[in-house]
Amino acid sequence: MPAPNTGRTLFFFEKPSAMRQLQRFFRSPSTVCVAAEGHLLTAEEPGSIRPEWKPWRFDALPIVLDTIPVSCGQNRSGQSHAPKLAAIRQALQGVERVIIATDPGREGSMIAWEVLEHLGWRGRTDRLKLGALDDVSIRRAFAALAKEPASGDQDYAAYLEALCRQYEDYLLGLNGTRAISLRLRPPAFREPWRFGGVQTPTLAILANLEDRIRAFVPQDFFKIGMHLATETGAALTLWHAPKERILDPDIAEAIRQAAATWSGPLRVEQKDVRRLPPRLFSKDTLARRCAKRFGWDPQHTAALAQELYDQGYLSYPRTESEYLPEGQTGDAAAIVTAVTGVLPELSNLFPGSFRPVIRRGAKGHYVKDPGEHHAIVPLRKVPARERLTSEQFRLYELVAKAYLAAHLPDGIDARTGISADVSMSLGAKHFSVSGSVVRDPGWRAVYGSEADTEADVVPGKARRDQEAPLVRLPPVRDGEAASASAAEITTSVTEPPRRITRGELPVVMGRLIDQVEDPEAKRALENPVNPNEPKGLGTAATRDSILPKLLKSHYISLGTGKDPAIEVTGVGLAFIAAVRQVFPTYGDPVGRALFEADLAEIGQAPNRAEAQRRAGAFQERTRTRLNDLIRAISNASVIELDPSLSPPKGGGDDRPPTPAMVSFAVSLAKRVGVRLPRGCKTSMQVCRTFLDSQAGQRASQQEQGGEPNAVRAPSEAMVRYARRMAEQQGKACPPEVEANFDACRRFLDAGAPAARTPVGKSQRMKRTDKPSTDEPVRHGTRAAKRNPNIRRQTP
Repeated sequence: MPAPNTGRTLFFFEKPSAMRQLQRFFRSPSTVCVAAEGHLLTAEEPGSIRPEWKPWRFDALPIVLDTIPVSCGQNRSGQSHAPKLAAIRQALQGVERVIIATDPGREGSMIAWEVLEHLGWRGRTDRLKLGALDDVSIRRAFAALAKEPASGDQDYAAYLEALCRQYEDYLLGLNGTRAISLRLRPPAFREPWRFGGVQTPTLAILANLEDRIRAFVPQDFFKIGMHLATETGAALTLWHAPKERILDPDIAEAIRQAAATWSGPLRVEQKDVRRLPPRLFSKDTLARRCAKRFGWDPQHTAALAQELYDQGYLSYPRTESEYLPEGQTGDAAAIVTAVTGVLPELSNLFPGSFRPVIRRGAKGHYVKDPGEHHAIVPLRKVPARERLTSEQFRLYELVAKAYLAAHLPDGIDARTGISADVSMSLGAKHFSVSGSVVRDPGWRAVYGSEADTEADVVPGKARRDQEAPLVRLPPVRDGEAASASAAEITTSVTEPPRRITRGELPVVMGRLIDQVEDPEAKRALENPVNPNEPKGLGTAATRDSILPKLLKSHYISLGTGKDPAIEVTGVGLAFIAAVRQVFPTYGDPVGRALFEADLAEIGQAPNRAEAQRRAGAFQERTRTRLNDLIRAISNASVIELDPSLSPPKGGGDDRPPTPAMVSFAVSLAKRVGVRLPRGCKTSMQVCRTFLDSQAGQRASQQEQGGEPNAVRAPSEAMVRYARRMAEQQGKACPPEVEANFDACRRFLDAGAPAARTPVGKSQRMKRTDKPSTDEPVRHGTRAAKRNPNIRRQTP
């Protein structure tokens, strides 16, 4: 579609709400505005491209396409986007220039470009980068547009990067899922084993952690407390708790004996400790905080942030940065004034003479280059409380308080440390205790009592004890004499690594560097271009979608609580072990992060031609890796998996198996020489899966000329019908009927007339749920039993 010389301009928006925000700035007969509703085009299913690709057959793999065919999509209500595409096609007639004004980022670029490419647009295209939808940000975006004549070509590169991500995800998901399900999946597992370029290495992170947790062996370690009396009559306790934990009870006892007889002067050190305000929010850190405080799913947090962005109250939310550009330092005073109008309870912290504190550099909040999109912050345009839902306001308040805190002075604590060194044959041992008093709350005044509860630990790591605990201290002079009145040993137990929670997973994916210990791997994950954003998995816009996919595949399960922990299931561990055995590259999170860094080079190409060259090379590399994957899977064997680990059918509804099923399962296990799986006698699902897997294996052997007496298993529908028929006849279903196709068929044929009688409610089997009564066993410590001076520390 060539562009005529008419002087007309078309603005392409992502949503009608954003279009209305900008239409206030131009009302010209030469301007046309159109708005999409997300992606108007969708990738076609393989079966609609070629009929022979519809059935799952290994000999049809790999299914390789140079480009992904697309067709008209549907909205959430199931209505076709065809009218909207037709309206855009019509609007493009007679247009000389298109300005893309979709949300900033690769996803927004793709929403516009895929339509323009599909409709054959070949005219001039520019990109309006809207970091926020308030008046000031919109004017800045237009000013930047006027200074960037190549904005369209730069945005086309971002589109090609997004297109390549979709290309790889489509081909890997299609071929990998089919290949692994057809060749590696155990017979007892009926659902597909889903495979993906990002979700599989993400599962590998969780599986690595799960292995460490399951292999963890608790160890006792010891801390020694020295109870002192000073010459002025003060009483206090100093502690020896070194970073290298004391694991030998004999060493702990030797230190205790030396401490019990110590006397000498105390060292008292007093200093002011400055506490900086926390960083601003990225999309992932905001999701983590909301999960921790409110119990929100990351996708729910993202939706709320998007709503506030669309209304012009927050800056663009799909960002990986926690910093602001130095060019926005002049906005701080106006934004603080606007925000305190919404949060009047904090207005006393910002008097008329208030001047915002500006912190620059990596330890501050303003840097020269914050990345593609800066941190999420409030804007001059502020909401009225009554116009927001309660959840929208809670999210706005969280972001607003972070911004206010970032522009207040440091907090100052008066820290007092008291210490003493105890001499002994093993060398001098340092004992200490600390106390802290808030001298100036600074930014913490924004949060009040919440200020000290906001610290985030690194996900997947065990918490470390403080070397010198913070307590309330009595008045003690530097050099004051003291002597020990007693000494004791306190026993603690090492803790396993913490499981990653639902709200933490996007942060873990983005900051993979925090999960690896190997120094070489850490260096590889560093990002020299933007040190604040190391290489990771996926993008900020897509990380939230990974956890639902892993849950759907039964690779993981969620615990309980506000922000539930993620546990990898036996199926997930078996799947990732198979991937690593067959094609280790896809089970390596670090390797995937480096691969994605190469993918990001497409979006950073200096011009359209170079972006196309890089995209073509990436797609060729994807096809090569795909061929290698299928070849490797073709030479692999089926995975051995306990049938009891298979996910429940029918949404998890289960009941006890019939006595006949249990009897037949026991006899079948003896005949084939396998152990009866756990739960086989109490769970219909486990028992049914076991019978299906064993009978199915025997039938397969028969087909291949194996065991001559193997049997074919009946279908689940046949077994259900046979059990109902037996109930109507007032007898138990014979065990051979539930596992032998021919016996089940004969039973159904013989009793068919009786089965026509409807089953009354009183005849239907009642379902029972059997809750687990397993509880963890707490073990004592042998060291505590041997030494009366050792006491167990209460958590």
